[in-house]
Amino acid sequence: MKQTLPRPSGAFVGASWAALLLGAVTYLAGLWNSALQLNEKGFYLTLLMYGLFAAISLQKSVRDKLEGLAVSGLYFGLCWVSLIACLLLLGTGLWNASLNLSEKGFYGMSFVLSLFAAVAIQKNVRDAAALRELGQFADTQPAR
Repeated sequence: MKQTLPRPSGAFVGASWAALLLGAVTYLAGLWNSALQLNEKGFYLTLLMYGLFAAISLQKSVRDKLEGLAVSGLYFGLCWVSLIACLLLLGTGLWNASLNLSEKGFYGMSFVLSLFAAVAIQKNVRDAAALRELGQFADTQPAR
């Protein structure tokens, strides 16, 4: 029996990309315009890049496990540890930073928005690839 997968809607795909751009660009613009020292800016930039990688890797590992693909326990555990470490490091860094509370919230929210959007984009890419593999992906959606 052929499995039918729902096709990601254009609105969801667009919203996912818009959320990633909005989150990452505002986070980076905040870093660019901040009065933080260069080493602090580098710390927060590295956290964003590492966090995006960790979130995408975790989403891919979870999806691989659900689809019955082999995922080593070590890699799966490292994905979780990496994501949690990023969130803890960001929280600790913001807690100890000499920033206004509104700035701390700004960095936290744009960071989380970026992570969420990266996971959504990875899901869209994976769904589209699975549909292509099953021969169900078309440029237009069927009428309902």
